[in-house]
Amino acid sequence: MNGVWTWRGKSKKTALQVANCKFQISNLQGLSLLHLCILASLCLLLLLPAVGFARQKREKEVEEREYLGTPESERAVERALAFLAARQSADGRWVSAQYTSECGITALCLLAFLSAGHQPDRGKYGKVVSKAVDYLLRNVQENGLIYDTSGRAGPPMYGHGFATLALAEVYGMTKRTDVKEKLERAVRLILACQNSEGGWRYQPRVADADISVVICQVMALRAAHNAGIIVPPETVKKAIEFVKRCANNPDGGFSYMPYRPGSGVARTGAGVLSLIVCGEPTAEQVKNGLEYLLRSAPDVRGQHHFYALYYCTQAMYQAGGKYWLYWYPRVRDYLVKTQSAEGSWYDAPGEAYATAMGVLALQVPAALLPIYQK
Repeated sequence: MNGVWTWRGKSKKTALQVANCKFQISNLQGLSLLHLCILASLCLLLLLPAVGFARQKREKEVEEREYLGTPESERAVERALAFLAARQSADGRWVSAQYTSECGITALCLLAFLSAGHQPDRGKYGKVVSKAVDYLLRNVQENGLIYDTSGRAGPPMYGHGFATLALAEVYGMTKRTDVKEKLERAVRLILACQNSEGGWRYQPRVADADISVVICQVMALRAAHNAGIIVPPETVKKAIEFVKRCANNPDGGFSYMPYRPGSGVARTGAGVLSLIVCGEPTAEQVKNGLEYLLRSAPDVRGQHHFYALYYCTQAMYQAGGKYWLYWYPRVRDYLVKTQSAEGSWYDAPGEAYATAMGVLALQVPAALLPIYQK
């Protein structure tokens, strides 16, 4: 599975950057062919740092062109984070509409702060972040499921996927041993619940599968791998096969399940992103899915609205080029326009959920979260 779970590397300095090589043209006379070849090789190596620097400069210029944030969108993020900070419960959770103890929503709020550069006990929102991390850690069950039984929550594996992703990002930043132990336990639960098709479903057990739960687990596993946690290649391969079977519509969109055809914006964004982060960015299903999304307005209202914005924006950023240039300015301007006076957004799962998703969509090109990086 070459190419799976890998990121683009950065050029490194070589020892020859500090070597003091003083060759004179006059000294070339009388040298053997072997000596000339060695000399040519050394000269070529001396040029490599400059080539590497030029490549880094081009990459930086591309990153700056792809950022596309504005002062208005940056202020929207600041206002949204202030809204979330003011509504965090004393025990670190967020309550959102009917969800009084949903670890997934707390994880998304935590990720929103992390995406803006805030870390545990550091900076303006350091205490907010620390309280959220502690809440998630307290709710890692013995079997690894991250679930709060004290109130009302959604289907367990949605919340578990988001919470595992958040803990993976925290562990990658802090290398805290207490986070690592709980994270490894959460990852083991995901691995144990994958079914023979390669997917996951609502409950923490082997059953049927759907693409909306699959993307949550795939992103969690990807983040865990980034942080140094072992993820078996076989798990990734099976997930890829499931997602590709969901790309079964003539318009290029992805279905909820392989045997239930019917395209949708949210599930297409989830499918495309799943394949890209699993090392399949050039797959035909990715290309077709991206073209389907280009034909879909990013501010389309309907079921799972902010869920769609969250995953489609990440998918378009990973794809880059025309897809990103089309998608992000529309999402950015839409979110700036629709933000409430108090800094929130709203969707059926509540204000905290939608506000966190809005921040995460706006912060994708900032790439402060490892999971966002290309």
